[in-house]
Amino acid sequence: MSTIGEALVAQLAARDVEVVFGIPGVHTIELYRGIAASGIRHVTPRHEQGAGFMADGYARVSGKPGIALVITGPGLTNTLTPMAQARADSVPMLVLSGVNALPDLGKGLGLLHELPDQQAVARGVAVTSDRVEKPADLAPMLDRAFAAFATERPGPAHIEIPLDVAKVAHSVPDTPPTVPSLPEADREKIAEVVDLLRSAEKPLILAGGGSRGAATELQHLAERLDAPVVLTTNARGMLHRHPLAVPASPSLDAVRHLIEDADIVLALGTEIGQTDYAFNATRTVPEIGSLIRVDICPCQLMRPEARLALHADAGTTIKALVEALPDGDRRLNGAERAANVRERAFAEIGSEMRSLSRLLETLRDTAPEAIMVGDSTQLIYAGNLYYDHDRPGGWFNAATGYGALGYAIPAAIGAALAAPDETVLCLTGDGGAQFTLPELMVAVEEKLPVVFIVWNNRGYEEIATWMHAADVEVIGCDPAPPDFSAIAASCGMPFHRCGTEPERVAGALRKAMNESGPAMIEIDATDFRTS
Repeated sequence: MSTIGEALVAQLAARDVEVVFGIPGVHTIELYRGIAASGIRHVTPRHEQGAGFMADGYARVSGKPGIALVITGPGLTNTLTPMAQARADSVPMLVLSGVNALPDLGKGLGLLHELPDQQAVARGVAVTSDRVEKPADLAPMLDRAFAAFATERPGPAHIEIPLDVAKVAHSVPDTPPTVPSLPEADREKIAEVVDLLRSAEKPLILAGGGSRGAATELQHLAERLDAPVVLTTNARGMLHRHPLAVPASPSLDAVRHLIEDADIVLALGTEIGQTDYAFNATRTVPEIGSLIRVDICPCQLMRPEARLALHADAGTTIKALVEALPDGDRRLNGAERAANVRERAFAEIGSEMRSLSRLLETLRDTAPEAIMVGDSTQLIYAGNLYYDHDRPGGWFNAATGYGALGYAIPAAIGAALAAPDETVLCLTGDGGAQFTLPELMVAVEEKLPVVFIVWNNRGYEEIATWMHAADVEVIGCDPAPPDFSAIAASCGMPFHRCGTEPERVAGALRKAMNESGPAMIEIDATDFRTS
């Protein structure tokens, strides 16, 4: 007969969990009892924050929930930042934690790793937080979490198992996990959407991260409507180089004018939130005259007010719309509208950001269809403003939503574990890299093909720029970077250094991709100038 801890591992395996990110401790030993025999791969980060970010990157690339297994108290609190990032970006993540023995909870006994109310802490960030108190609790709580990942707006779920409960015999019969279906729009609403779209003279599509699994169908939809497609950060890579694609931030004036000028706007799986649509905090999202909203989260459908709202999965809705629309040529100048806004948006971002965007294109063309994972750093800021990636779901970063610094290194490791045969480029700054440098050893241990690219301008250049603009004396923006060549050498990792010239960056990347396992490139951006 197994224990609850062993049953947990077995039920994770039954739900197709292949990788768990965790650091064992005395409060989770019983949860580890069944891992060795389960076939689940255990990856050990160097910090629980790394476990959460690795789970995030793994989930975004694999399409499966990322699993973090952490100890009571500090293990959970160290994971809260990745949980918040996952919630902001709709990433499925399951955080499994220990907690002190059931009779001791909430008594302030001075126990190791004790929190006054650990579940209350988790509930401040997680979509759900449950506690297993008896064997019959386990399967329903896992079912609840996995059902939400599959049929609702994804986010972090938390389940805690007390020390004493993890040892309890689990005699509940195993039942196959339930497989819920995605919410779909009914035929009448699809027909209503089709009628509205066919009547439009200036249709526009806003594509968010919720639509990225239907790239081919989105292209067919855009072509049948002859509608430009504005791609948010998490939708980049869809419609690569397509004449209807607008791979530019909706916060740019050129794109805002396109949105406000449209007579029908079809928003697919996009939050229409501030960090995508109004990055300058003093602004609001663009005015949308006639909005059709499709979202898996019913709460999202209420803001902003839509003419027609469909509570449905964006991907299945796109497919249904393509099937319902006539397969004929429409000539509404969609490509001309898209080309015009692309030109104006690229001019609007300024010479420095244009240079950085071109440098991203150099990376893309040197490593076609690579997965690019980014931190909050100048290269990423530029790409989020304007950059056309060549792989759906292959461009993501923490410079939107919650905006957690230190994300890129561990998230890139998670991405590489999800796609071990693909090239993963980690784009981080010298400041952000210092948040999570210890996680580099995980990439070395796991022999992962990640190229860690450090944009080294010796400080928080973007923050310094904003402080200058606000007429505030710049303080705290010049943390001294380490010797990255020594860091790489200490990890046994090949190292290359180059300047910001595109040909030098391309050469360094080609060398790094020829290495076995991970490698590091330091781009010396000290004297970076606009062009």
